[in-house]
Amino acid sequence: MKEREFTLKEAMLFSQRMAQLSKALWKAIEKDWQQWIKPYDLNINEHHILWIAYHLKGASISDVAKFGVMHVSTAFNFSKKLEERELLEFSKRENDKRNTYIRLTEKGERILLDSMKNYDPDHHAIFQGVSPLRELYGKFPEMIEMMSVVRNIYGNDFMEIFEKSFDNIKNDFSDDNGKLTELFQEEDDLESSKDIS
Repeated sequence: MKEREFTLKEAMLFSQRMAQLSKALWKAIEKDWQQWIKPYDLNINEHHILWIAYHLKGASISDVAKFGVMHVSTAFNFSKKLEERELLEFSKRENDKRNTYIRLTEKGERILLDSMKNYDPDHHAIFQGVSPLRELYGKFPEMIEMMSVVRNIYGNDFMEIFEKSFDNIKNDFSDDNGKLTELFQEEDDLESSKDIS
């Protein structure tokens, strides 16, 4: 048996620090998230499902559960509520009858994108908490170590989807006078104005 390079006490202290810090951060994040989506009559699970469906462009309920870090029945039940509100559509695939897939409706996409456009960092305690660090160092805290921990727990697939969702935001949106704007919407608006003239 390989000898440990740490003591049991060190391991327990690390685990408890992570637990306490994670719980404290989650409490602030949860409150921020709930306030952010309150105008859209969504809860955190529903908003997260819309987010996942948007970035995966057709996700199975299993994918939603996996990437939303929720039980399959939770993913299904909240997706069903979103379907009843006509924000999601359910489907089966010809080559995969066992899994249920979801995709955003136009109405669902509008609500999600509107929530993104109306994000205001001044109303988020978690953002306010990192602001002094950003002012001091000129950048946000690095998350590479935390991401490495999450990768070791949930695997590469999880992190690939995690990164893809943020790459989509970087590539599909611009910051226009303090508001998020879809790049392809700007192109559509330009095309529309050309059509009018």
